Amino acid sequence: MEARDPELKKELAATLQARGELGAEYETALIDSFLEKVEQRLDTTLDRRVRRQLAEQQMTVARGARPAGPGSFGERHGLGIVSLVMAVPLSAIGVVNAGIEGLVVAWLGIVGVNAFQAARGGGLFRRRDERAPSDWNG
Repeated sequence: MEARDPELKKELAATLQARGELGAEYETALIDSFLEKVEQRLDTTLDRRVRRQLAEQQMTVARGARPAGPGSFGERHGLGIVSLVMAVPLSAIGVVNAGIEGLVVAWLGIVGVNAFQAARGGGLFRRRDERAPSDWNG
């Protein structure tokens, strides 16, 4: 609804004219009638806005758009990717300095850090009903 709605302006002019013709004894009924029309216009405008906003949200969901933020791809998989990249030099250092035992210790450290991160963020240990629909299928 615009600030200057021509239709409501006409209604107000008609209400004022009717008050002039009918007299002050009908003033309350005329004001109530006018306010009813204003309320209907507001309801119509509000309904239209709500429908438009719901349609926009449904389009966003239908297109599969997800807001970036906690739980986004980068946050959920960043540490795992960095861990795999760092695994090569850590494995080499472990093998050169301590043999197979060094390799095992390096990989236990990598797995431990990732398991702790997954448990802290709730990625692996969330209950099934708490998982987002995009999490594992099952």
